[in-house]
Parts: sequence; C-alpha cells; structure tokens
Amino acid sequence: MAIDWVQHRQQDHKITRAQEFLKQIVYGGNDGIVTTFAIVAGFAGASSDQTGQIGALAVLVFGLANLFADGVSMGLGEFLSGRSQRDLYHARRTKELSELATDPAGERTEMKQLLRERGLSVADARTMTDILMRNHSFAADLMMTYEFEMPDPASSTPLVSGLYTFAAFLSLGGIPLVPYLIGMPLEAAFPASVAATTLALFGLGVLRWRATGEAPARSILETMGVGGLCSVVAYIVGALVG
Repeated sequence: MAIDWVQHRQQDHKITRAQEFLKQIVYGGNDGIVTTFAIVAGFAGASSDQTGQIGALAVLVFGLANLFADGVSMGLGEFLSGRSQRDLYHARRTKELSELATDPAGERTEMKQLLRERGLSVADARTMTDILMRNHSFAADLMMTYEFEMPDPASSTPLVSGLYTFAAFLSLGGIPLVPYLIGMPLEAAFPASVAATTLALFGLGVLRWRATGEAPARSILETMGVGGLCSVVAYIVGALVG
C-alpha cells in the first residue's frame, strides 16, 4: 500500500499549515508590522513638536496605501521568487542528469566524495555509489541536495506561498493602524499603536516558538527586537526630518 506523504506528514508527524508555511508567515507578518508602523512612527516623529498639523487621516491614507501596495508586492515577489527557484532547480537537475549520462566516471568520483564527507567509510561510500549510479534520477536528487544545496521544490506551490505571504502581511500589518481606524484621539492613537505593534510582534514570536519548538525567549525576543529596532529607526528619521 502506497503511503500518502501529505497525509503522513500532517497526521503522523503533526506538521501543521503554520509550520509548512512558517517562512512566509514570519517574513510577511514581520515586514507588514514593521513597514506599516514605520509610517505611523515616521508621522509621529515628524509631528512631535506640532501634533495638530498632521492628522489621523494622513496616517490612515499613507498607512493603508503602503499596507495594500506592499502586501501585493510581497505576495507577488514570493510567487515570482518561488517560480524562479523551481525553474532553476529543474534546469540544474536536467544538466546533472546529462552529466551522469555523459561523464559517469567524474560523477562517480563526486558522489563518493560527498558520501565520504557525510561520514560514510570508504567501502560504504563505494558500495552506495555503485547502487546510486544505477539510478540516475535518484543520484541527481542526491547531488542537487548535497552538491548544490538546493532542496527539491516539488512539495512547494509558489502561488500558495505568495498568498500566505500576502495574507500574513495584510492581517498583521494592519494592526498598527487599528487605533487610527477606530478614531482614537490623535494624542492617544500613537501610544496605542505602539502597544498594538508590540503585541503583534509578541504574537508573531509566539507563533514562531510554537511552530519550531525552539527556546521561547529566543523566538519572541528576537522577533520583537528586529521589529522594534526598525520602528525606532523610522521614528528617529521622522523626528530628524520633522
């Protein structure tokens, strides 16, 4: 009975969608939070001495325009980069198959060295190479992974990755704008946006911790630290320009 690998990963290894698309969620979410808050912080820094001159409407206009424009750009960028990576992989693998057919002696030498570098004895490396060289497709897959350090993109879907990036960017990136969207007074909106941004970065760090199982302090503090640094820079630049 053939194994359904998708079902096997999800049921037996408990791999969730959040884990499968963790890169896109963290990348899109963090960038969305930071770039949107940069608009808020930049306006707040520029208007620190003249708060009344820049209203919440300006923050919303620029913030929402940035949120949707950058969200679409991020999603399409992830889609195009995924397609490019997949095309590059297949082109390189096709060339590797050709080399296995036209220069088996050279490829055999490379294969034995790769296996030796990964801890196999000379005898085991020679035996495994003999077996692999009878299956060029499998040998090419192994060479792609270990010689070129290019993972097989067969299980990845550029369109879905792009959609996850876009959704993460939009959903998390909108959080810094919530105080302005609900009509809070201008003097209270920026502190509330800081708190909302901090909470969003904290939540993203928790998601990263839960998905990877690494140390919670590292996941959360690293995520919040990167986002916080970018936000501080945006505020300082706004203050200097203002």
